[in-house]
Amino acid sequence: MISIGPYQLANRVILAPMAGVTDQPFRQLCRRLGAGLVVSEMVTSDTRLWNSRKSRLRLQHDGEPEPRSVQIAGGDPEMMAEAARMNAQLGAQIIDINMGCPAKKVCNKAAGSALLRDEPLVAAICEAVVQAVDIPVTLKIRTGWDPENRNALRVARIAEDSGIQALAVHGRTRSELYTGHAEYDTIAAVKQSISIPVFANGDIDSPQKAAKVLEHTGADAVMIGRAAQGRPWIFREIDHYLRGGELLAEPALAEQEQILMQHLEALHGFYGAEHGARIARKHVSWYLQTLPGASEFRRDFNRITDAEQQARAIAGYFSRLLDGDLAA
Repeated sequence: MISIGPYQLANRVILAPMAGVTDQPFRQLCRRLGAGLVVSEMVTSDTRLWNSRKSRLRLQHDGEPEPRSVQIAGGDPEMMAEAARMNAQLGAQIIDINMGCPAKKVCNKAAGSALLRDEPLVAAICEAVVQAVDIPVTLKIRTGWDPENRNALRVARIAEDSGIQALAVHGRTRSELYTGHAEYDTIAAVKQSISIPVFANGDIDSPQKAAKVLEHTGADAVMIGRAAQGRPWIFREIDHYLRGGELLAEPALAEQEQILMQHLEALHGFYGAEHGARIARKHVSWYLQTLPGASEFRRDFNRITDAEQQARAIAGYFSRLLDGDLAA
């Protein structure tokens, strides 16, 4: 069993935090479909910006299963500490520090994976956040700044010495963004060098890949990001395979429709009909990307602005699929 502070995770498969993706509806869906832990989208440590609609929605955790893990991003130790305190008051049970995001707009503010360039600042942020709250603090990093500067081992030791209780490592450097292939040797070395739980992240897109990465790295769990977009059932598939070595069948079309409809309804309920309909487009695109007739359907679907019409369109599409009216 993996423990983060007082919390035991249900299994070894974790949903990675993804900006614009891991909102409350998606997190709750992934938990229902087998994720042992889900992490919120990153929230800025600049609490002056929390009055925006976007931030307010990111700070909501009502009715979410425990443990509730909230990711914060920023480059100033005092601001990060204050953001951690305020999130704890709002219901966070684990604070996750973002030092893994490679996005320019995050790195340009000396946050995310840009922090890996400044190891004393890494230590200062970790220590400030750990001391600010009485709940567990975790950290997400990349393997380094660029391939010539892979400092994940030093950062991992700094994190452990600062009181961080689990570490997620994406197997790319900041400069690699999401290109090429993740490498897992650095994650294996990190796991060897520290005693807190380590989560392997990057390019894990199947149960077999998850098992291979766990075997290669010795990591305690895998963290799934982009592979869960449009396939939230990947968590139960990986968990099932890790427990018994058997592959679960792909969900039948009828179940895929049911999952998508539940997700759609949750998005409309959470964001309101109009905004929810806009957010739904990217998710629908991910769900349907491998299905027949999807590109033509998406073109029409993306023009729909009404929540009820969206639901009717999805029902009609799956009805045609199930009747065999759409050619592969």
